[in-house]
Amino acid sequence: MANVLVVDDEPNIVLSLEFLMEQAGFQVTTAEDGEQALESVKNAQPDLILLDISLPGISGFDVLEQLRGQPDTASLPIIMLTAHGREVEREKGMALGADDYITKPFSTQTLVEKVKTLLNGASS
Repeated sequence: MANVLVVDDEPNIVLSLEFLMEQAGFQVTTAEDGEQALESVKNAQPDLILLDISLPGISGFDVLEQLRGQPDTASLPIIMLTAHGREVEREKGMALGADDYITKPFSTQTLVEKVKTLLNGASS
């Protein structure tokens, strides 16, 4: 069973993502900030990360950059989540190596499909 790490500082979003991913058949780990996310990845690397950009402390962009800079997490699938659908943020996320980008509020079905597609691509 694939493990998805959900990183978001809004408890209601974490809960809904956790529920959604579990319903789709994934195991879920959560983190509420960038430091926790990096610690979590170090302790038990997930198969995919849903990463919010706006986090307390270090931002999702910083987490993404740090993970992409390490050989063992350089190709870890990461989907950025943001409340800001600004094109400049999307471009920055993609330039830093995000695999995909979802704007809140998001379609649950679209998110599950993107996660499954990335995980199927990663395991082949």
